[in-house]
Amino acid sequence: MSTIGIGIHFTPLLFACVFFLIVIGGTVFWIWAMVDCVTNESSNSNDKIVWLLIIIFTHLIGAFIYLLIRRPERIRQFGR
Repeated sequence: MSTIGIGIHFTPLLFACVFFLIVIGGTVFWIWAMVDCVTNESSNSNDKIVWLLIIIFTHLIGAFIYLLIRRPERIRQFGR
């Protein structure tokens, strides 16, 4: 077994657990972005469809883009 820094034993099981948590967290964030887009975007134009396609096809990158660009704009417009 190898050790890291302050003596924490780094095993394949620990790596697998950390990797699993990162993957689950990313997937939950991706699903949240899709649900937020579907439930909160206005239906007046094609914005909802375009954002949903961006989120679906670019996975985490699209979810982060949606979070950084669209949510603050919608919060300023509608206060939510």
